[in-house]
Amino acid sequence: MKNKFLLLAFVSAFYACSDNDSPTTPAATPELRLVTSSNTSGKVSYTDLLASTPNPISFTIGSLDTDGVYYDSTRDEILVASRSQNKLEIYGGIQNALTANATSLSLSLASASEFANAREVAVSGDKIVVTQDQSPSNANTNKLLVYQRTGSSLSLLHAYTVNFKTWGIAIEGSTLYAVADLTGDLLVFENFFNLPSGSIMPTKRVTIAGLVRTHGIAYAASDDRMVLTDVGAAASDSDGGLIVINNFSSVINATPNGGTIALTNQVRVYGPLSTLGNPVDVAYDAVSQRIYVAERANMGGRLLTFALPTTTADAAPAAARLEPGISSVYVHRK
Repeated sequence: MKNKFLLLAFVSAFYACSDNDSPTTPAATPELRLVTSSNTSGKVSYTDLLASTPNPISFTIGSLDTDGVYYDSTRDEILVASRSQNKLEIYGGIQNALTANATSLSLSLASASEFANAREVAVSGDKIVVTQDQSPSNANTNKLLVYQRTGSSLSLLHAYTVNFKTWGIAIEGSTLYAVADLTGDLLVFENFFNLPSGSIMPTKRVTIAGLVRTHGIAYAASDDRMVLTDVGAAASDSDGGLIVINNFSSVINATPNGGTIALTNQVRVYGPLSTLGNPVDVAYDAVSQRIYVAERANMGGRLLTFALPTTTADAAPAAARLEPGISSVYVHRK
């Protein structure tokens, strides 16, 4: 009997200890990282925006001219669309490079050369979309190309020919949003990844009132907000702007194909305080409500950070840094 009581006491103590000391899943470390690419420097930049001192770190890569950039924290890779090599290029080991104070990154994976004059990339799961802007190098053909990442390979899955001049794109689920360069138009492609290769037409095309020439586009589903950039006249370094469309899903659904999104549905930032000339790309973080702009013309290239505007007005950026030839910007939060 004594042994039974001792055994019961031991078992009770064991389970009590196990309940109290059971390991819990540690909370994921928050991440907020920003990457940029350049048309002229042969570099990409990486900034940990949650660091006590969020200083940008520049790395030399194998392509002088890149347009379109993306950061994958799970794989610790930076993806760019190379205009020098006409390939998708992936550079890995970013955190190791930071620890080692390296000044360059090594190419870890590249696609075949299947496009020319790339302007943007967008990623959804294992799919990567590249925009090809018309030029003599590609027989003046505008395309959207879809690549699939499978292990250590990048394979072309679909090639779509489109009847508009491409630049920025954004993906939300199975819907792709694209801007039509040289216009103020926004295009919507529903069920995009299910479309067969060949010539495709958008589900809807609308005009953004007052927008001279679209380039950058960013959409955040968490607060249903669309951000667009206006480069105005390409030769001017002072006529650019930002356009924010709140409650975007309701606005776009209420606008018929061929219709116009009115100024009353926009919050606009234009004017000399903004220092916007040719804002060629944009990224938006819905948590901090910060807009990051790749300003290509002003002072040779700058990354501008804006607080989310609530009213239409001229507004100075909250922060600015020189970045020669900046062509694209991407912000990653986890």
